[in-house]
Amino acid sequence: MKIRRVVTDHNEKGQSVVKWDSEIKSKTGRTGFSFFQIWATKELPVQLIDEDPGTWKIGTTIANGSVFRIVKYEPGVTERWHQTDSIDYAIVLSGEIFMQLDEEEVHLTAGNVLVQRGTVHNWENRGTEPCIIAFILIAAEGGESTGWE
Repeated sequence: MKIRRVVTDHNEKGQSVVKWDSEIKSKTGRTGFSFFQIWATKELPVQLIDEDPGTWKIGTTIANGSVFRIVKYEPGVTERWHQTDSIDYAIVLSGEIFMQLDEEEVHLTAGNVLVQRGTVHNWENRGTEPCIIAFILIAAEGGESTGWE
């Protein structure tokens, strides 16, 4: 899977321009899990900086910040029950997946959206094809940065 990331900025005249236009490489995690780190911020409200957050070492969330990533869950992805200190907007781009919660689960398919509000959860791909999800995670007040453990 290839992802092209285009980031805009302003030139010295204050006109809008493309700052970065590049292909993002995926990073791997546990078995059956890979992701593309698209963008992140270290504080809210957002400060427009010249640094490329795609080069930062980021866990799941950033305290008082935001994270935008695209995740690929292969069939049989290794379990990872976790909770984030964030509100997570998820858009299923392709495939299907089950989001497991403490007492129930929900089946999501391409085109479905989810608002995950700091609850304990796990993702399970029971299908035969990879599931691709875009995530935008925005820190909750008083939340801490969380990692991949």
